[in-house]
Amino acid sequence: MRSALAAGALMSASLLVLGAAAPSVAVPPLPERMADTGGGTQLITAVAAKASSTTGTVTWWDLRNGQWVKAGSAAARFGAKGLVEGTERKQSTNTTPTGLYDLPFAFGIKAAPTGTSYKYRAVHSSSWWCEDNDSRSYNRWTEPLAADCRASESERLGAYPTQYAYALVIGFNYRRPVHKRGAGIFLHVNGRGATAGCVSVPADAMKAILKWAAPGKKPHIAIGTTGGSTVITQY
Repeated sequence: MRSALAAGALMSASLLVLGAAAPSVAVPPLPERMADTGGGTQLITAVAAKASSTTGTVTWWDLRNGQWVKAGSAAARFGAKGLVEGTERKQSTNTTPTGLYDLPFAFGIKAAPTGTSYKYRAVHSSSWWCEDNDSRSYNRWTEPLAADCRASESERLGAYPTQYAYALVIGFNYRRPVHKRGAGIFLHVNGRGATAGCVSVPADAMKAILKWAAPGKKPHIAIGTTGGSTVITQY
């Protein structure tokens, strides 16, 4: 898990800034203004106007002949309490963690959209995401629910037929989980409003992303802001 940095400058802000240049300047595509895009040839950017925002834009990009080309975009929703730096995030705060993350696998209650090549796990009645800080299965899919993982502290994935119709796991706190930092951060289909910390998009956009994402191209997601009072570094 790494933070994306502004091109040519060390990020000293409390949030990942995926910001804009002056209006009078020709602005290169956003991935070209980032020092780290994950090393692959696909990238998703999830951008909010400021740390307190609950809405923004998700855009997916392809690197072609050395240039980043937009493949699609959609309106996005973030946590009900806005965004916060991933390394500082705490569980149950309804905040979306900023940073640059891999996308370990996809899952869904519905069958994978035709053309999906990403690893896709089907959700069953016994599929859970453990969010119990006392469990060895913390921030992991467990099927059935792990013996040391309390149901009251976890998500039964099938209980969210709209949001988890289609989803991608965001690799926040995933490879080496830090307990109490947060679990179950996904890119998924919109619910009724802001999320509990995930990034969400309309169902058609989620299906398009799943058909677009290619594991061999090592897609990552960069979550951040374009500005706001909490941001120190602009570019």
